Amino acid sequence: MAVRPTIGAWYKNLEDGSLFEVVAYDEDDGTIEVQHFESEIEEFDMDSWEEMPLEATSEPEDWSGPFDDLVQDDMGDTENIRTPENWSGPINEFD
Repeated sequence: MAVRPTIGAWYKNLEDGSLFEVVAYDEDDGTIEVQHFESEIEEFDMDSWEEMPLEATSEPEDWSGPFDDLVQDDMGDTENIRTPENWSGPINEFD
């Protein structure tokens, strides 16, 4: 029995071990658009989908897969914690 595509659900291809999320499903056209964990986007027709050996799986814990080219600097300044000089902010400007 084929696994039904659900937007936002993750699947594992049992043939090659790849992980992907369904990002779009058009029942009228019979097309399923998926984003692989490594960030590739691919589209399948319903016949191809039904032929793949798939199993539903949970979302990967490592969120950085699609961003394999990230370096520490891309995540912002994580060493120097910034705090506002005036904690009360603009609310004190009102009477």
